[in-house]
Amino acid sequence: MVVTNESELEGLRHIGQICARTIQVMAEAMQPGMTTRDLDAIGREYLDRHGAVSAPEFCYEFPGATCISVNEEVAHGVPGDRVIAAGDLVNIDVSALKDGFYGDTGASFGVGDAMPPRTARLLRDGKRAMWLGINQVKTGNRLAAIGDAIGKFARKNRYTLIRNLASHGVGRSLHEEPSEIATWPDKHEKRIMKEGQVFTVEPFLSLGAVFADDGETDTWTLYGEPSVLTVQFEHTVVVTRNGPVVLTLPD
Repeated sequence: MVVTNESELEGLRHIGQICARTIQVMAEAMQPGMTTRDLDAIGREYLDRHGAVSAPEFCYEFPGATCISVNEEVAHGVPGDRVIAAGDLVNIDVSALKDGFYGDTGASFGVGDAMPPRTARLLRDGKRAMWLGINQVKTGNRLAAIGDAIGKFARKNRYTLIRNLASHGVGRSLHEEPSEIATWPDKHEKRIMKEGQVFTVEPFLSLGAVFADDGETDTWTLYGEPSVLTVQFEHTVVVTRNGPVVLTLPD
């Protein structure tokens, strides 16, 4: 999608805020002993109350309102009977539709106060990696600059990046052009950011995994290869001459 007027921007910002607040509400409610289905129900209630529709359900018949991935699960975790425990690493990914516009955002969280130092550092650095990528967003800049900046940070701090889960265009549909935006260095990426383009920036920063593969429990959940902790942080942005406009902030 390319934003052409203020009305479109406000529509995108509105659903973006709803998605961001859904994650905020879910994270505040998350505690040891609850299941991922319990957590998903909190997200569903918030989306319903604000007139938004779960995008994974609507577009792909995903069996949940939100994607909740725990520990070894990298992405697209299905809400269910899994019990969340203290010390777990939990990723919440929320995408939703309202009034013809889609928003998409995600964040990873540690459960409880006593997180292992390496996990706490991964969480901190995953967010830093995302913002380094977002800061490259500007009309006329190379799309490859996003992956270059994130990749430089990952190498310097001895992380890896999942290389088969990419950022993507969003706006009038959940996945659209520009498609397959690498959040890792990609020498083949020649596209240039255009004024008004809408897309996500969502690196998957890992303690050693480079790909995400299907598991055996369901047809949705993806696991790191090798099986180590991975975090994801994601915002939806609009490209402007003055830099990025971040749509998925809670306020």
